[in-house]
Amino acid sequence: MSTIEVKNIAGAKVSDLELNDAVYGIVPNVPVMHQCVRYLMAKDRQGTHKVKNRHEVSGGGKKPWRQKGTGRARQGSIRAPQWRGGGVVFGPTPRDHSFSMNKKEIKLAMRSALSAKKADNELLVIDAFPFEKPRTKDAVKFLKDLGIADKRVTIVLPEGAIDAALSFRNIPSVTVLFDREIDTYFMLDNNVLVLSEPVATRLGEVLA
Repeated sequence: MSTIEVKNIAGAKVSDLELNDAVYGIVPNVPVMHQCVRYLMAKDRQGTHKVKNRHEVSGGGKKPWRQKGTGRARQGSIRAPQWRGGGVVFGPTPRDHSFSMNKKEIKLAMRSALSAKKADNELLVIDAFPFEKPRTKDAVKFLKDLGIADKRVTIVLPEGAIDAALSFRNIPSVTVLFDREIDTYFMLDNNVLVLSEPVATRLGEVLA
């Protein structure tokens, strides 16, 4: 099993954590990660986009001019698509954008994302986040001590770390999640992925 340094909130090494190679040491499957990110983004789409076709646009009940004898092309309604203010042809209508994906593929995508982060040295493990009260100033100091203040960071906290979550949430470059919310998209959408030690251990057990 491979290991990773566990640091404290001041950025100093406190121990080494053994990682499950089946989760943190595989060859990343890029196509499955890409498919999983598409799957997650498609699920979040509302699908409420809607245009009006020629039957839904108000007006246009009367034929604009007679069929023959005017020298102009025949027209049936001023709400036909070729008219300004007319209906839209083949425009978007409400639909469900989501598609299905196997649970095994979702887990493989998460394992691939974690392995890619570790291989690229973009994975940090912190022993604890001992915030006694919500304080953004302390959160900014924590990022500076780790040397990641100028990077886009995703921090995954264990359940109950409310004070830490409130401390980080006002920092624009930081995304804060609890362990139940983590997925492939959030693992990849950053420059540095920061896991608390319990979360790193739990992911190694759940995704194995």
